[in-house]
Amino acid sequence: MRRLIAAGLFVIATLSGAATSYSQGFMTHGWMTDFNVSSVEMDEIVSGGPPRDGIPSIDDPRFVSATSEQTVQPKEPVIRLEINGDVRAYPLRIMTWHEIVNDTVGGVPVAVTYCPLCNSAIAFQRQLDGESVEFGTTGLLRKSDMIMYDRKTESWWQQFTGEAIVGKKTGDRLTMLPVTVESFELFRTAYPNGKVLVPNHDGLRRYGENPYVNYDSRDRPYPLFMGNLPSDVDPMTRVVVIKDTKAGQPRAVTLPRLREDGRLRLGDVELRWIAGQNSALDTEAIADGKDVGNVTALRHSGNRQSAVVYDVTFAFAYRAFHPDGELLK
Repeated sequence: MRRLIAAGLFVIATLSGAATSYSQGFMTHGWMTDFNVSSVEMDEIVSGGPPRDGIPSIDDPRFVSATSEQTVQPKEPVIRLEINGDVRAYPLRIMTWHEIVNDTVGGVPVAVTYCPLCNSAIAFQRQLDGESVEFGTTGLLRKSDMIMYDRKTESWWQQFTGEAIVGKKTGDRLTMLPVTVESFELFRTAYPNGKVLVPNHDGLRRYGENPYVNYDSRDRPYPLFMGNLPSDVDPMTRVVVIKDTKAGQPRAVTLPRLREDGRLRLGDVELRWIAGQNSALDTEAIADGKDVGNVTALRHSGNRQSAVVYDVTFAFAYRAFHPDGELLK
């Protein structure tokens, strides 16, 4: 199997064998986490290879204007976040290597996150008990989704749901913020003065390369996934998940269905698809990745439209965390 992460940063030795779970001897020394409190079975948690902060979060992000950015190619994906008129783009060419950016956008402390194994891009308010905190990577996974930790209580948080699953804050949920993953070309056209994340050190990682070559062409996730795969849909099919539904239970539609229709409604949310975005998990160079298109989502209430929290992820992840969630195929 081809390398997953260059320079030995992401050493995922378990890809060709069984994943190493907590119950199989994962070391917990060095953590201040309260391991007496958890909402999940600890043997569901596996080591992804790197140690804590082995995938380093970006805690002092640097930006340039969209018109000044010359490295990101037009169809490369970026995560767009807008708060109080402050618009920023976080290219997946960077996010893949760092997974978490601790930032302040429009005066709001945020954690912008990306889990490559689930293709899940989610932003959160990074506040606990009214205090701003930073988040880092534990190096651990549950159901192939990264587990974050906060640097105040060292509780462990599931990225896909924003819920604390181990430690003092178990049961608490972070507030999700609406983001859109779109091509850099779309972002730059709409927001020429928008801010674009750039590396703090250009040579630190192989930015622009995809360490998970052909991942989204597999018929199943890596063996790091522990759990049941869905039987009603290809596990690696992309699905669009509306996370903040009025009913509370997420709703989803497969990307092939949305791509075929071009536009459809899930309850009060209108989804649209247009071509022109590279997959970040296909070819070695992200700029050469296959076209998976751009998805937008807006909630309609009378004559008003508003942003909605949604994500374009893999079907196995959606079913793993929301087994009873609606899925339109």
